[in-house]
Amino acid sequence: MGRTVRAGIVPLFIPHMGCPHHCSFCDQKSISGQQQQVTPETVAEELRQAFAHEHPPGTEIAFFGGSFTCLPEELMCAFLEQALPFLQSGQAAALRCSTRPDGITPQKLQLLKKYGMKTVELGAQSLDETVLLRNRRGHTPQDVFSAVKMLRENGFRVGLQIMTGLPGDTPETLGKTVQGVLEMHPDVLRIYPTVVLRKTMLERWMLDGSFQPMGLDEAVEVCADILERMEQAGIPVIRLGLHASETLESQMVGGAYHPAFRELCESRMICRKVDRQLAAFSMGSSLLLRVSLRDVSRAVGQKRSNIAHWQQMGYQVRVRAADVQPGSLLLTENGTGADQ
Repeated sequence: MGRTVRAGIVPLFIPHMGCPHHCSFCDQKSISGQQQQVTPETVAEELRQAFAHEHPPGTEIAFFGGSFTCLPEELMCAFLEQALPFLQSGQAAALRCSTRPDGITPQKLQLLKKYGMKTVELGAQSLDETVLLRNRRGHTPQDVFSAVKMLRENGFRVGLQIMTGLPGDTPETLGKTVQGVLEMHPDVLRIYPTVVLRKTMLERWMLDGSFQPMGLDEAVEVCADILERMEQAGIPVIRLGLHASETLESQMVGGAYHPAFRELCESRMICRKVDRQLAAFSMGSSLLLRVSLRDVSRAVGQKRSNIAHWQQMGYQVRVRAADVQPGSLLLTENGTGADQ
């Protein structure tokens, strides 16, 4: 049961708990990798084990995986009571949770504030009414906008979660979702390309031919677009693609999944940025692309895909680590020295 702290988060997964609907794509036990029933007692034990190890300042305890504010109030408070001693001792700095947009009320927010909750992430998934209806979400786009407004008015940090490639999603409906996210400007965003899991409605629709999931290459293109727009708007994307787990990989039957999905998207973004600069150079030029050490593998591309792409365009591009900021690119002619 024990989980070590990573990236300042102690994650506590509560699969399906509190959720009043069964969405087309959902199998939270596979997504979280957790199969056991969660109780206040198991949460208490997880927290004891996690905080028995060294943890960074500012660590947050996070209730993920379900619709936390839709739990019966007695059970929600029981979970929060287990976290409270770690806040009072200073071992944890704050709490965060994920929930449904229609699970937000002023009364519930006051209760969350009482226990030290600072960040609430909303599973919006889409901001198009037809997509939400088809996928059995049980809330409207307006519920998302209203919940974000309420959270902001009560001093919470706001997170949003959206999905790409859902049944009924089109470039137009996804564009509506992206524009809505930009307008709400959440503090953090998670982007999940649709993955088809066993024993879900999506699997049934895929098998009967009524739904064709988006493939990996298309999902990378789509999500790279969104990531670039969010970076330009200053909205941090803290998760891109489902977290890798053996359970997830064993239950997946279709859709866009890769354990390094974000890196694929960042690689595609670099490729596009270089493509836009190539017009300034003569066909056949030998070029040097300087990037940060962090970005070398992204610039080269998986299996040297970016290098091959530029060769097909008629350019010989070499990649070298340099003292530049992550995400920065410096493309010049006739570079020398070690490169990729």
